[in-house]
Amino acid sequence: MCRVLAYLGEPVLLEEILHKPSVSFVNQTHQAAVHHRLNLAGSGLLAWDARSDTPLVPYAHRTTQLAIYDRNLLALARKVKATCLLAHLRGVAYDTSANISEANLHPFQFDGARLALAHNGQLARFEETKWALARHIAPTLREAIRGSTDSEWLYALVLSQLDDPLADLSTADMAKALGRAFSVLAKVRRELGIRTFSPMNVFLSDGNDILAACYTFDLRSREGLPDDYHVPDESVLRIWYSLGHSYGLHDGEWRLLQEGGAPTSCLIASEPLTRDHASWCEVPLQHFVYVRRTGGAPRVEVAPIVLEELEELEVLEELEEHG
Repeated sequence: MCRVLAYLGEPVLLEEILHKPSVSFVNQTHQAAVHHRLNLAGSGLLAWDARSDTPLVPYAHRTTQLAIYDRNLLALARKVKATCLLAHLRGVAYDTSANISEANLHPFQFDGARLALAHNGQLARFEETKWALARHIAPTLREAIRGSTDSEWLYALVLSQLDDPLADLSTADMAKALGRAFSVLAKVRRELGIRTFSPMNVFLSDGNDILAACYTFDLRSREGLPDDYHVPDESVLRIWYSLGHSYGLHDGEWRLLQEGGAPTSCLIASEPLTRDHASWCEVPLQHFVYVRRTGGAPRVEVAPIVLEELEELEVLEELEEHG
């Protein structure tokens, strides 16, 4: 599974989040503590700075080079500060069928869209699923897809659930669109008879707020899986968040403080960045995490994901009509 990291809060030097922590995000390329799998298919990040001349435009860096060997990333991380970050390490099957290219690197952000997406997980039987999903995706968004990943198709599907995919969105808007996208996926999977374990931890951000979803389809089903495949423990499938203030080196760990002040920053990750997990909260499976910037400080809310029961929809004609 891939690795994802998001941050919202006070300006922070990227190196202090990406490289310096005990379980640094960059080192999770080859030394992930929670899920022991190599992530060798490249990395990407979007970093927003609310103080910049163009606060809505993120700094973007994507490369198929391994993050641990990426000198450009290190040089930039030592210079760039961000008030919001969405970073991703891509993991793929250890097989020649894997497609490693820049077009497949997260986070995804189509031209003109404020919302970006990074994904940690995999949709089973995606090659079958995507053609059934196509009728639920607006034509202009289908045309924007450049890569071959389930994640980019999911991103296009999420944007297609919005009245205006280029608009300024609240976390409630994001959650409604993502929840509906999950409902479409659930419906398509039922139609195709797919009941295979498929983790879908998804992170969305527009630089102002973050929404993360800790979700897995058919959690306990082994249907369609190889006999030697072991479904990961549920703790591996969860995501974590840490809310606090004064991010820095405290008692030998790069972390946020919970005591002695009001929270000013929040980290959300596929695994904690510290050896000691005391400053982190586990997000239950099948839950959203809303991180809203309220009065300049982040506020966190965790809520269950409830999928809609979708009726048969003439989606394609409706989307074609609206372009």
